[in-house]
Formats: sequence, C-alpha cells, structure tokens
Amino acid sequence: MTQPDTRTNQPDTGPGRPEQIPAHLRRDRFDPVPELRRQVREAPLVVADVEFGLFGRVKWVATGEAEIREVLGDLKRFSSRLPDDGQDTSGARAAPGNLLQCDPPDHTRLRRMVAPEFTARRTRRLEPRITAIVEECLDIMERVGPPTDFMRNFAWPVAGLITCELLGIPRDDRAELSRYLDIAQDESAPPEQQTAVGKAYWAYMVRLAKRQRRSPGDGLFGHVVREHGADIGDDELAGVGATFVSDGFLQVSSMLGLGALALLDHPGQLRLLRERPELIDRAVEELLRYVTVIHTVSPRTALEDVTIGNQVIKAGEMVACSLFAVNRAQGGPGADAFDITRESAPHLAFGHGMHHCVAAPLVKLEMRIAYPALLRRFPGLRPAVAPDGIRFRSAQTRQFSLDALPVAW
Repeated sequence: MTQPDTRTNQPDTGPGRPEQIPAHLRRDRFDPVPELRRQVREAPLVVADVEFGLFGRVKWVATGEAEIREVLGDLKRFSSRLPDDGQDTSGARAAPGNLLQCDPPDHTRLRRMVAPEFTARRTRRLEPRITAIVEECLDIMERVGPPTDFMRNFAWPVAGLITCELLGIPRDDRAELSRYLDIAQDESAPPEQQTAVGKAYWAYMVRLAKRQRRSPGDGLFGHVVREHGADIGDDELAGVGATFVSDGFLQVSSMLGLGALALLDHPGQLRLLRERPELIDRAVEELLRYVTVIHTVSPRTALEDVTIGNQVIKAGEMVACSLFAVNRAQGGPGADAFDITRESAPHLAFGHGMHHCVAAPLVKLEMRIAYPALLRRFPGLRPAVAPDGIRFRSAQTRQFSLDALPVAW
C-alpha cells in the first residue's frame, strides 16, 4: 500500500507529470481526462504497454463495457494470477490466500469459505457496531473542532475499526496494526522501512491466524477456522486476513472521503439528500458509480490467443480493465453528471465476474450509515480550503483517494 502524496490536484511537473501517466489512471478532479473519454468512444481496447505494479508490463487497456465484461468474465481464457517466474521481474509473489490473485479451484474454495460472512443477513448483525463506531468518530471530530481533517479523524478510523470488527482482530492488537498501516501507506517512508513493515505486518497476520486456530473468535477468522479449519493452512488464513484488512481499510476510507467531497462539490445534491433521506440507497449507488475508487482491477493474463472486437490478444499478454471508464459512460444521457435520483445503473465499481467484491454488501451498509449520520451531526459541513487546496492521492497509485480533506461546520 502507498500513502497519498502531499501534492494538490494541480498538474505535476518533472518526472511522473500527468501527461506521462496513462489516461486510465488520471482524473480531472472527479471526471475522466479528455484522452480517456476519446479512448472509450474510439478504441475501447488499445495497446498501452504500461507498468502495473507486481504484474510488470501490461500490453492492453480495456475501457469499453463489452470488452471489460468479456475479459473479467472469461475464466477459461484469462487468469488473475501474477506472472510466473519467467515473466515477473519484481521478485515478488502473490500472498497465499489472496483471492484477487488466484484462479479456480483455489479461488472457488477460498471464496466459499468467506462468502457466508458477507450475506445481507450476516452484515446486518454488524449494523449496531458500525453505527456506534461512526458516532464515536463523529464525537472525536466534534471535540477536535473545526477545521479538522476528515480523512484522519473520520474516514480512516471508521474504515479501520469496522475492518477490525469484521475480522475479529483483538482490541489490544489494533494499535499495533494501525502503526503498520500508517507506515505502509507513507510514501515518504524509506524503502527499507516499508520492507520491514511489510514483513512485520505479514508476521502479525500469521501469528493472528495461529491464535485464531487455537481459539476461534466471533469474526471472519473465527468463522473460517470453525467451518473450514481442515481445508485451509495458516499461511492461507493469514493471507485472507491481510487482504481483507488492507483492501477494507483503503477502499472504504477512500470511498468515505471522496463521497463526502463529491456531495460537498454538489450542494444541490447535498441539500436534496438532507431533505429526502430516503434517497440514501440511490445516493450510495450513485456515489460508487460516480467516484469509482478502483481505477483498474488487477490485470488478466490471456491463457491462449483471444480475439476481442477486432483485436487479437496473444497468450501471455496482460489486459488492464478500467472500471472508472465504464462507470462514467453508463447511466444513459447525462451519465457524467452526479445525480442521486438516478435509477441505479449496473455499475462495475465492485468489479465483475468471479472477482466481484464479496464485501460489497458491507461496504454499502457502511456508507448508508455513515453519510446520514455525518449530515445530521454537522448540517453546516463544508470544505475548509479552496477547491485547488484539496490534496488527492498520486495518480500513479492503484486507487483514487485523498491525502487530506480539511472541513469545517
């Protein structure tokens, strides 16, 4: 994980300036850059040859809905695994238990273990605790007083605490885990410190898995151990936990911060949600579609030559799929507008196919609780800096997020 940089959303200079970053990773505040819009219209599957983290060089970028659904939905011809040793130049390997980087039958086996914890009925049991966590963090914001950083005093602690509740991470361990996440996200931290923290984080997860096996708790860890303990090793159990902690924290905190900013950027929509709280379900779906935290999902590798449209993707070539491009093209006329009264479009904010986010019901529940509570507590909520003073995360990171969001009320 990487921490948002301290620059604003203004154009970068020097190495890594926006024109050197692929269009599918850049945004004009909340909107697609013109190059991405043009690509969606004219060439929804293009040769890109861009770097994508542990995966190395990605040959293709897909921005069209049909193309993306075909790539993400075809389990026989596309793989989610990291490249093998012959292709991967990073020296890194996928963690055991990482559902995002495995294929059937391993993915099917692991997802079957965790999926019951994310049914609507199971997530509702967390509703009282989510509500309490949200209110506790609002209390802290109120005590700190304006101006305050919404990310540090609300979005990050809400996401972190709920993730800990979900997995059943002991309260005594949460300060240690928080330190790991803080350093792991800090882009200014020296590489050797990042490496050391990554190893410490993994070692903690392995210890936690072993403890949960000896004495299963009430969270996700405990459920998996009780129901499937004989079918999962400690490393896989640790990998499941590590994936859910990092993704749950990063994605939920990003969505809470960016969603709040999107509402503040559109005072008419914010006023409408205050006047008609029954619109919260539609508002949540529209925020997910409009913001689309994940720029692109993990690339898929063609297992054989595949023809999509008029392009031939050769075996071994990787395709990155832009969820943001698809979501901002959906919704019919006016799809680029933010409209909480919109009939919910079938957005891809949670992915598609086998890797559709298993935690989607929980994320939506958190948003349905957090936004109304925030608006009730602070009816005068507003940004405490000018629009160009909002610091967004570097465009080169895997997901869209904020470094800080100063607010007042």
